[in-house]
Amino acid sequence: MGQSASTASLQIRRDSTSPGHSPGHGHGHGRRSGSKASPLLSPMLADGADAADAADASDYISQLPDECLACVFQCLGTGDRKRCSLVCRRWLAVEGQSRHRLSLNARADLLPLVTSLFSRFDAVTKLALKCDRRSASIGDEALDLISLRCQNLTRLKLRACRDLTDAGMARFAKNCRSLKKLSCGSCAFGARGMNAVLDSCASLEELSVKRLRGLAGDGAAAEPIGPGVAAASLKTICLKELYNGQCFGPLIIGSRNLRTLRLFRCSGEWDKLLQLMADQANGVVEIHLERLQVSDIGLSAISNCPDLEILHLVKTVECTNMGLMSVAERCKLLRKLHIDGYKANRIGDEGLIAVAKHCANLQELVLIGVNPTKSSLALGIVW
Repeated sequence: MGQSASTASLQIRRDSTSPGHSPGHGHGHGRRSGSKASPLLSPMLADGADAADAADASDYISQLPDECLACVFQCLGTGDRKRCSLVCRRWLAVEGQSRHRLSLNARADLLPLVTSLFSRFDAVTKLALKCDRRSASIGDEALDLISLRCQNLTRLKLRACRDLTDAGMARFAKNCRSLKKLSCGSCAFGARGMNAVLDSCASLEELSVKRLRGLAGDGAAAEPIGPGVAAASLKTICLKELYNGQCFGPLIIGSRNLRTLRLFRCSGEWDKLLQLMADQANGVVEIHLERLQVSDIGLSAISNCPDLEILHLVKTVECTNMGLMSVAERCKLLRKLHIDGYKANRIGDEGLIAVAKHCANLQELVLIGVNPTKSSLALGIVW
């Protein structure tokens, strides 16, 4: 009984809320009105135009300016950016115009794609061109097209681009004068191409060269590189695995604002060059010497850099306590010292005691292949 009464009262309330209901209407008429009420509960869906307007009103992303959309893209990873570029034409255009960093497989078959590729990515400032050793790389024509499309390029990395010549690098340097960082490894161009970059790119701040195969000659017979107009702006020079790396001597000596010098596994005798460098560029802050033919004469020259803060001596077997003492006594700002003695036992307590006494700012000391005793450790040296 109670159940029936409750059901009846619920039906009456539904009828009373139906459009067109008045107290004088019967139950049958109320039911007919109730059957027509369901489509009126969603008036926005009743009209197709109204539904479209509602969808437009809620599409806030389409109302974002291109600049804001570009900022969102710049917070995404490479994979997410690629997926976003497939959403619509506008996103494709904005993603391409806001991409400043690009890495490409620099094989020879890249040439026919260069024009269309850099029409889309027309704001690239950092470019990496990498080719595997078993494939033919891009040549001068492709690099020339890239330089014409990316004249605001500030960073360029070349890896195993063996078909690039001195002429191609010269044309590139003329078109991309805003270059600030150049890194090249296992390339085939030589001193003329490198000099063309140094003569054209007055804003160059960082140069990294590894296994540059086009460097001809040996020792004094090698064509000198530098200094060029870039010597005034260069702050970092890194040379790796160069058979005749001393041809960069004029560049190192002429870079008066040099702050960081890294030399890895470069053949030849380096003491004299370090002496000349210290006389000209004594504001060097970091020096890294690894598997280099350098002796205490070179370390004594390095001690003429009073601002030196970081020194790495890795497997420089001719360096002894005398050279380290010279550095410790005159480079009082030294805060990081890494020594790999390569089990030569030429650096030990005497040199480390000098470091402990004179380098009050030392924060990091790494010793490999060095055998200190309690005589030096007792002074507070921790390794």
